[in-house]
Amino acid sequence: DAQLKSMELTISNAEKYMGQFCTLFAAYTRKTAKLRDKADALAQQINEYANAEGPELRICLKNLSEDLAMVQDYRQAEVERLETRVVSPLKAYGNIVKTKRADLKRFSADRNREIKELQRLEKLRLKNPADRQSIAETNVQKASSSAIRSSRQLEETITDFQRQKLCDVKRIFMEFMMVEMLFHAKALEVYTHTFNNLETMDIDKDLESKSHICHGIRSTAQHYKDSKQGNARKSQSKDSMQAHIQSEEP
Repeated sequence: DAQLKSMELTISNAEKYMGQFCTLFAAYTRKTAKLRDKADALAQQINEYANAEGPELRICLKNLSEDLAMVQDYRQAEVERLETRVVSPLKAYGNIVKTKRADLKRFSADRNREIKELQRLEKLRLKNPADRQSIAETNVQKASSSAIRSSRQLEETITDFQRQKLCDVKRIFMEFMMVEMLFHAKALEVYTHTFNNLETMDIDKDLESKSHICHGIRSTAQHYKDSKQGNARKSQSKDSMQAHIQSEEP
């Protein structure tokens, strides 16, 4: 009947959408974990690159690397919370739906059986007017009460299921929002610190440092060149003196 179809639709919709949410949230969690891994690799690469730069940029990049790695620790906590507070409860809904569907099937079968018994007794009562009073007071009344009780139990079961579903949907999505807010609040705090560090980096100071290094290299090279030329002149002078002495000898 209409009531039974409505109850079946309630369970089917819960099974469909909770299953889809479970699949999507599980994929969301996996993607978040992969993003964490890529960000860890990026932090490591930035740290390696920092060692090849001047002191100003090196300090800023190392701070960036450390902050980025710190955010991934928060992202790991986000992944774990998503798994325990969002995905797991949605997974459990598969068993909840199966149980409620089995309850619905059992109550429906009991009610149908009792209604059929009621119909059979009613036919028997009509065929045997002499036994009308006794049948009406016993079997018919009993079957009618059982059918009403089964219908009430079925309705209560679905009402309880609907209430549980509403509470669970509310709780699961609130948990999801809380997990995301916690992560992004922490990430924003760290990234604000990182941004300010990068903004205050003194580019001219780094260029000056590079210039001093280059000047030092040129000075060393020039000193080496001058020293080499001086040694060459000394050697030539010594050879010239020896030649002069030899020419003066008798």
